[in-house]
Amino acid sequence: LGVPVTGGNVSFYNQTADTAIHPTPVVGVLGVHDDVSKRLAIGFGRPDCGVVLLGRGEAEFGGSLWAQVAHRHIGGRPPAVDLDAERNLAAVLAAAAERGLLTAAHDLSDGGLAIALAECCLTGGQGCAVRLPGDPFTSLFGESAARAVVATVPGAEAEFAALCSSHGVPAAELGVTGGSTLEVVDCFTIPLDELAAVHRGTLPGLLR
Repeated sequence: LGVPVTGGNVSFYNQTADTAIHPTPVVGVLGVHDDVSKRLAIGFGRPDCGVVLLGRGEAEFGGSLWAQVAHRHIGGRPPAVDLDAERNLAAVLAAAAERGLLTAAHDLSDGGLAIALAECCLTGGQGCAVRLPGDPFTSLFGESAARAVVATVPGAEAEFAALCSSHGVPAAELGVTGGSTLEVVDCFTIPLDELAAVHRGTLPGLLR
């Protein structure tokens, strides 16, 4: 992938008292920005930006956050890895940042698109309204790899779409940023204040 790996560790056997710690691989990487003014934040910080989902999603829920939270199940076959897709996605994001086509970008990992959208809204302070492609459940909670959600600069939509096409990266226009809610059309609408209260209350709730 051309990524500078600085180190790593894999823990398979740690535990605290009688509670096992899940096997945890960690990889350290190091990158250098030639121009930090072109770095991309994860937050939706501007209204009227297009929200675009990059990559191909499947019904991959093995080892997912949804399975753990909803069913207390940890296990199953993890999402398939496609290194070519990962490389192409990275190339698109780097080129888009260099050209100033995006205002935000966030990878999809634990919790899939649902968690990524919530984090984008909370971090940047802007809500969004999106319409999901295909099955809503798979679109929201699937954890397929090589995916990201981005916010495009108004007026840059066509250039960004062409960039994605040239690298073979699927790009689905979901909606637009703005407002004080996270709205998934025909599914739910959540005020950002409510999302923020839950986010801030997680750690204090665990420590009570």
